[in-house]
Amino acid sequence: MPNEKPKFYLTTPIYYTNGLPHIGHTYTTVVADAIRRYKRMRGYEVVMTTGTDEHGVNVERAAQKAGIPESEYVAKMAVAWKALWDELGIPAEEFIRTTDLRHVRTVQWLFKLFKENGYVYKGQYTGQYCIYDNAFVNDAKPGDNCPDCGRPLETITEENYFFKLSAFQKPLLDFYEKNPAFIQPETRKNEIISFVEGGLKDLSITRTTLRWGIPVPGEEPHVFYVWFDALTAYLSAVGGPDYEKRGLWPCDLHLVGKDIIRFHAVYWPAFLMAATLPVPKQVWAHGWFLMDASKMSKSKGNVVLPRPIANMLGMDAMRYFLMREVVFGQDGNFSYDALVTRYNSDLANGLGNLASRTAAMIEKNFGGKIPKPGPSLPQDDVVAKAASEAIGEALGHFENFEFARSLEAIWAAIATADKYLTSEQPWALGDSEADAQRKATILWTTAELLRVVTVLAHPVLPDSTAKVWTLLGQPGRVSAVELDGLRWGQLTAGVQLGKAQTLFPRVDKQEAIERIEAMANEELNPTQPAAPAATPAPAATAGSAAAAPATEKIGIEDFTRVEMRVGQIKTAERIVGADKLLKLTVDIGTEIRQICAGIAQFYEPEKLIGRKVAVVVNLAPRKLRGVESNGMIVAASVGPEGRPVLAGFPDEDVEVGARLK
Repeated sequence: MPNEKPKFYLTTPIYYTNGLPHIGHTYTTVVADAIRRYKRMRGYEVVMTTGTDEHGVNVERAAQKAGIPESEYVAKMAVAWKALWDELGIPAEEFIRTTDLRHVRTVQWLFKLFKENGYVYKGQYTGQYCIYDNAFVNDAKPGDNCPDCGRPLETITEENYFFKLSAFQKPLLDFYEKNPAFIQPETRKNEIISFVEGGLKDLSITRTTLRWGIPVPGEEPHVFYVWFDALTAYLSAVGGPDYEKRGLWPCDLHLVGKDIIRFHAVYWPAFLMAATLPVPKQVWAHGWFLMDASKMSKSKGNVVLPRPIANMLGMDAMRYFLMREVVFGQDGNFSYDALVTRYNSDLANGLGNLASRTAAMIEKNFGGKIPKPGPSLPQDDVVAKAASEAIGEALGHFENFEFARSLEAIWAAIATADKYLTSEQPWALGDSEADAQRKATILWTTAELLRVVTVLAHPVLPDSTAKVWTLLGQPGRVSAVELDGLRWGQLTAGVQLGKAQTLFPRVDKQEAIERIEAMANEELNPTQPAAPAATPAPAATAGSAAAAPATEKIGIEDFTRVEMRVGQIKTAERIVGADKLLKLTVDIGTEIRQICAGIAQFYEPEKLIGRKVAVVVNLAPRKLRGVESNGMIVAASVGPEGRPVLAGFPDEDVEVGARLK
């Protein structure tokens, strides 16, 4: 039976492989992923494409500097980009590399269509070229600097194939008029229309001075210009010459940074028109996240890396900040202070606190089952109205890519629930039948609002909302909920809650910023790993390693790289064939970890259940006797035999997941 869902095809830029992703690249990819999740919850069959742009003089020079072939250099970069998106939970259905054979075939096919339709010719070109931005700069003179990056331009003269861009001034203006939503936001549309009205010059689309690129068949040494090459990747990712078989083209949405809007809104549609191929439906140009009032650039040393933030606060926290902090389409300032402030106020004190409070009170008063509400009072109706309004406003704003306003509407509903609990004080009610019924109504109302906001926030907070969904005991996956059918009053009474878990533990702002900066510094300036200890501990505990005297002092930045949390042992069992090892599952607040510990000769497994211990949580996984261990239990090493004694918290009521510092 054919798929009856409407299709939605969207893309990020095809990122240039002159460095690893920073927060600007991550912003675009996060937005694309959120739109993908949202569209699926609206009933669409969605495909998202991202990838790497691997040709051009910059890559050629970077490979020469690294002393390796270009093919090896770009392969390593593509692996690194794809691995980061996978690690951050934002992989695409299609990851296209411009060195892929399917892409090479599409570029050469598109050029062939240009020639057949009379839109290319040979000529000589002399111009000022920015090797960093891979673009000729119009009206620049020898010795000028690039107006975008400020670095010196180079004069290049060569035989090129030219594309008759000048022939498309009127077709493009007519197209913009007939499709007013094609370029967004409005400021970018006005900018592009003004540019096209000013007249279009024919565009060089091949190079002869460059070796590293896709060859023009039968026209060596011509290779295709990197922008013609890269733009075509959107089409080659979904079938190229056979695009009709997949049924995804034309693209529904190209997401790009404002600095590359001209390539996508002028050159790309003109290319497609020349080949008589369908033109994309929309190009959305977002602004930049600025550091020190300037665009992030590795050469300027002002980049913000995504991995340290995700490691410290979680990927959902970064997603929320990026989509909540600025109006989509405008520039915004990035600061770690604002990031951590939003994390604590909106996530820890907002959604996280509402979920934990609601679940704890239902657990205490109703045995962990969603209570059946009694008659509603006006104050209950206020909450119901707030939830219903949040549904309409959040979905309406998201549909228009007004992400900040959508999240603002959701968090307004959360604030209403917090105020409701504070005023109604269900914890102060007694045990009479009337009080019990009132308590049931309050907690059902709060849980229902929590269910609604969990569904609405899922495209932006996929991991944490999945946990809240499980906490509420709801069936299936929250991602499978149809947004069009979301209504107030759908929470079923009597459902058993899931296991309680910490969503967003509060963090100390200064400590969190220091840890993020230390991790970022390490990633930007990697050092050689320290030599392994001569006699490592036999298991993943601090054991014998702790007994060794310190041979050199370390800085605070070294210590802050070690993340320790309070964990609670849930299960413990011996590992067959390993006399010294126990396999533990440990609750660290945000998740349950499996950890191997070399304490089997000194601790009975059953006596460890429920014990709170200190856990190092940011170690790379390792296998011990074939069992994967994801962390380390901290222990002292006592006596000549190095008997491990677990570090713990026997006399203190310490929250699971609390940080050690």
